Amino acid sequence: MLAIGLEGSANKLGVGLILHPEDGREPQVLSNIRHTYVSPPGEGFLPKDTAKHHRAWVVRLVKQALKEGKVTVDDVDCICYTKGPGMGAPLQSVALAARMLSLLWGKELVGVNHCVGHIEMGRYITGATNPIVLYVSGGNTQVIAYSSQRYRIFGETLDIAVGNCLDRFARTLHISNDPAPGYNIEQLAKNGKRLVDLPYAVKGMDCSFSGILASVDALAALYGLGGEEQANKDALQEAAGLAIESVDGDNDNGKPTRADLCFSLQETIFAMLVEITERAMAHVGSKEVLIVGGVGCNERLQEMMGIMARDRGGSVHATDERFCIDNGIMIAQAGILAYKTGFRTKLEDATCTQRFRTDDVFVQWRD
Repeated sequence: MLAIGLEGSANKLGVGLILHPEDGREPQVLSNIRHTYVSPPGEGFLPKDTAKHHRAWVVRLVKQALKEGKVTVDDVDCICYTKGPGMGAPLQSVALAARMLSLLWGKELVGVNHCVGHIEMGRYITGATNPIVLYVSGGNTQVIAYSSQRYRIFGETLDIAVGNCLDRFARTLHISNDPAPGYNIEQLAKNGKRLVDLPYAVKGMDCSFSGILASVDALAALYGLGGEEQANKDALQEAAGLAIESVDGDNDNGKPTRADLCFSLQETIFAMLVEITERAMAHVGSKEVLIVGGVGCNERLQEMMGIMARDRGGSVHATDERFCIDNGIMIAQAGILAYKTGFRTKLEDATCTQRFRTDDVFVQWRD
């Protein structure tokens, strides 16, 4: 059984092909093509521009995926697409492409929850059986555990997602968006030596990142590290309200570098994520953690999570950028699992929604 997956919930357009052999052998990834809309440094990606990018690239990516997978349209059993959550205009572009292919090819459609796609691809690649899932990306931050055919959300962000926090700080520093702002923050952070005291906002099982972003933005402006100079230094000093603490004890007049701010931001928000993940592990008695989503590629996050998991006698599972960052193959994998249980999306229902919660999905393919 062969599925094609179309993903385009944000600035990445992905097309993937996955084969589930009828004889029960392991699934095979036949192709996993992706193209990213990259905005100028200091700017985010607008929905209309991202949707235009997806419309311009989707046909050639589908053709390329079929060619790389060495299959034809006749071999495809179902067309899986991202139904949500995500940005409205890009989602609509992908849903339109999926409906078009369904009519042209005469194939059935499967609407897929983006978050469930990440989870199922992570489970398949890593072999994690029943882990606590930390889902961290540009638009989502959730701690998840499976129970009774639902992915239950134990904790989540109360405002912006962790990836959005990193991306927006990259804009403040006018860091390049190529290949990704979060990746470039990670590289800068490796050279950071001073730890800046930022707000630590864990509320039960939930996190808040907007206050941290406001504080680190104020510090960047105060020390002239952002893209534009700010005039009122006194007001900024008061807004920052932060003490700078040197890791090695050398304060150097208390002025942090861009690398120091990136380092401090990562250390603070990742510590928050580790805390709520550990709490979920204790609650359900799990010793496995699966990190999925674009931020899951971050090596420092994996390292910090690994230290916590090992202290509990557990382990951490994560994938590389091929499967962590938004991709078409994860949509194909989650879609084909649903398709094999008899799930279908009628053509008239093949729409999209920006708000499609992880726990709304009936996970019929798991016990």
